[in-house]
Amino acid sequence: MTVKIINNIGDKEQNKVSFHPMQSYEWGIARSALDTQIIKLGEYTNNKLINLFQMTLHKLPLLNYKIGYLPRSVWPSHDVITFLYKWAKENKVIFIKIEPYIYKSQILNNKSQMNSKLQISKHSLFPKWTQILDLNKTEEEILKNMHSKTRYNIKLAQKKGVTIKLMDNEQGFKDFSKLYFETCKRQKYYGHNEKYHQIVWKNLKNNISHLLIAYFNNEPLAAYELFYFKDTLYYVYGGTSIKYRNLMASNLLMWEAIRMAKKLGAKYFDMWGSLPPNYDKNHSWSGFTRFKEGYGTKYIEMVGSFDLVASPLLYNIYGVIYKIRELLLSLSRNLF
Repeated sequence: MTVKIINNIGDKEQNKVSFHPMQSYEWGIARSALDTQIIKLGEYTNNKLINLFQMTLHKLPLLNYKIGYLPRSVWPSHDVITFLYKWAKENKVIFIKIEPYIYKSQILNNKSQMNSKLQISKHSLFPKWTQILDLNKTEEEILKNMHSKTRYNIKLAQKKGVTIKLMDNEQGFKDFSKLYFETCKRQKYYGHNEKYHQIVWKNLKNNISHLLIAYFNNEPLAAYELFYFKDTLYYVYGGTSIKYRNLMASNLLMWEAIRMAKKLGAKYFDMWGSLPPNYDKNHSWSGFTRFKEGYGTKYIEMVGSFDLVASPLLYNIYGVIYKIRELLLSLSRNLF
C-alpha cells in the first residue's frame, strides 16, 4: 500500500473512486474558488488508485497554523492516518478533523480499523445521526410506508394547486437563496454567506446540484438544494416562506424530490442530518427530524467525528477558544 499527495487528477478519475459529493472533483473546484486550500491524498495498491481523500485547510487568525478537515471520505486506513499525522506535523497543521461517511455499525463490526492516533472530537460538524430512505421500492410502496399525516399533506398540497419545478437556472438560485436566507434569519442559524452558496451551486449545478422549488401562483414557498452523486440523493439545504403555511408545500416538495431521485437512478435518499430516535420533542431540531421521519426513513448512526491531533498544546488552546466562541454565539441568538 502506497500513500502520497496527488497534484493533478482529472474529474473522471477522482469521481470514480469517490462516493460522496464532498469528495467529488467538483466540490474541490468550488472550495478552491472560495480561496480554500485543497489537499488530495491518494491511496494506491500496485500503482492503482483505490481511495482518494480530499481535505481542506483553514488558516487560523493571527497564527501561522492551520486546521485540516476531511469530510465524508471512506474510513482512512492505518497507512493513511500515519501519513496524515506526519504531514500535519511537518506543515503546521494543529489537527485534522475526520468525519467519514461510514455507519457506526460498520466500524463496530471491524474494530481493527480503529487507530490509536484518532480521538473522538468534542466538536463535530456533521450530526451524528441521519435518516435514509430506501428507494429500491416502487412509488406506491414508498407512499404506503409514509406516516398517514404526511400522505394527507402531500395530497392537500396537490389539491390546493402547489406546483413543483426543477429550477437549475439563475432564477431558481435567486428563489432558493431568498427562501434559504429568510429561514436562516428566522431560525437564527449562522450558515454560509451568499457568496459561498453561489460558488458551490455554480460549480456543482446540473451535474451534482439541483434546485427543486415549490410554487403557488408563481410565488416560491419552499426550496431545496439537492446533491446527486453515485447512487444517492442528498437533501443538503432548504428554505421555506412564512406565507401559505396551510398549503403544506414542503410536504409535496419532499415527495417530488423522492420521485426525482428515483428518475435519476438513485437507490438511497440521505436526509443529511437528524436527531436520534426517541429524540427530545422540545429540541430545536425536533421539527425537521419529525418531518423527515414522516417519509418512512430509517435512522442511521454514523461513525462520528474524530480529531487527528498533531500539536496537543495548540489543540487544547483551540478547544478553549472554540468554547468561548460557541458561548458568544449562543448569547447573540438569545439577545436578537
